[in-house]
Amino acid sequence: MANLLARKPLDLILSEAHETGEHSLKRALGAGNLITLGIGAIIGTGIFVLTGAAAANYAGPGIVFSFIVAAVACVFAGLCYAEFASLIPVAGSAYTYGYATLGEFFAWIIGWDLILEYAFGAATVASGWSGYVLSLLGDLGIRIPPALAGVPGSKFVFYNGHWESLGRIGPTLAAHGIDPSTLPQTEGVFNLMAFLAIAIVTTILVIGIKESANFNSFIVVIKVCVLLVFVGLGVKYILQHRELAHANWTPFIPPNEGGAKYGWAGVLRAAGVIFFAYIGFDAVSTAAQEARNPKRDMPIGILGSLVICTILYIVVAGVLTGLVKYPQLNVPDPIAIGIDQTGVRWGSLLVKIGAICGLSSTMVVMLLGQSRVFFSMSRDRLLPGWFSKVHTRFRTPYISSIFVGIFVGLFAATIPISILGELVSIGTLLAFVIVCMGVWLMRRRSPDMPRPFRTPWVPFVPIMGALVSLLMMVFLPWETWVRLLIWLVIGLSLYFLYGKKHSRVQADAPVHVHIPPGDTYTEPVAPTRKK
Repeated sequence: MANLLARKPLDLILSEAHETGEHSLKRALGAGNLITLGIGAIIGTGIFVLTGAAAANYAGPGIVFSFIVAAVACVFAGLCYAEFASLIPVAGSAYTYGYATLGEFFAWIIGWDLILEYAFGAATVASGWSGYVLSLLGDLGIRIPPALAGVPGSKFVFYNGHWESLGRIGPTLAAHGIDPSTLPQTEGVFNLMAFLAIAIVTTILVIGIKESANFNSFIVVIKVCVLLVFVGLGVKYILQHRELAHANWTPFIPPNEGGAKYGWAGVLRAAGVIFFAYIGFDAVSTAAQEARNPKRDMPIGILGSLVICTILYIVVAGVLTGLVKYPQLNVPDPIAIGIDQTGVRWGSLLVKIGAICGLSSTMVVMLLGQSRVFFSMSRDRLLPGWFSKVHTRFRTPYISSIFVGIFVGLFAATIPISILGELVSIGTLLAFVIVCMGVWLMRRRSPDMPRPFRTPWVPFVPIMGALVSLLMMVFLPWETWVRLLIWLVIGLSLYFLYGKKHSRVQADAPVHVHIPPGDTYTEPVAPTRKK
């Protein structure tokens, strides 16, 4: 058991962080790139979808307070991530932090668990991206055959001269009193648009981290501008129709109707729902080994993106509930409903473009994070060596990126979004727990170690971060826990069959790998184990 808890020496981790040359990751990201990476990961389905549902079902206009509560909870974990990212500026995020503090067994669990957050998260976002793109193409008169427009089992009906997704057209049919069973029906086979989305993002990530960051920064600017335009148009309309806004905002916190439906109980329940709108800031830490000055820039990237997104979320939620009475916001596209209220005809098109941009940047960051976690696990020999092969020209872990891209593309094209989404949340929260507890353990074991960024109020902050995350996990459906346990059993089988036998830390092998001229990686001969 002692070997399972072997920790990777911190000096060896830091020596990896300072490697240079054509076989190391390229340090090309500044603080601005890291902030936009965080914004790219955070602003996505949360602000374009969850805001309306949480307001309609739980908090009403009090959703503004829910965003504040959720942000405070995220700050606990964000502060812990910032300390670790500046102290251990290498690729791998929570996996590397767990290796340095809790030992190899827990490091493997969190590395395997991060696949749920990044790979399945990217697949979930790709499915949502596909829906917005198909809707936009439909507005332009371009129709994709239903067999290539949905995952297996997704329903399509023939309405108004063309095939429409039943989930998308259902409310319209109900409003017109049409029974879907009376219409011709068919099913999807392969979500081509979701697969193409992952393929395009993977290509960008292979070309280079700087190019990926620049692409992400560009589309982050677009989606933030779209949200600012929404806020501007909404505020102008509210100022011109103050009586309507006052009626929509009254009461600001609707009286409790039992359980967590409205009232302060509803506000807190909504905070738990929209908490997942904030996940993504931790993906910034996976790019630590590609930051030019990680000790300074990583905390700025993590905390800066959290602050900016929190402000945007609060303002957008306030404007949205002022434009539309909260019971009417339980729809897939609440922002579009809000901007339609202003009478701006091009508003719906604008929101769809903003959503497509928002989800695109989220996919970039998620896939970047997953390939970097695999890169770190391969360097430690817990995964095969080809996962850490670095392209001699692009200086990116290209095989890892391509491998992840293929499987994520297949997940997105064939698995329903509801099943994918259920796995993402629990994986993220488990990562938060390990990082928060890791900061506390490092403070106790190495209190005098120089820390470029120090989490304040230790142990209060890490303990609260871990407790909040654990409580969120407790209230997740039991089916999600079952899927997590099955996933962990598969991962542990791989660890004992491959990872434990080849582990560099277990074998006490040297950290640096000899790379012969003309090659990018050669699996070294396993050293003789100490007896």
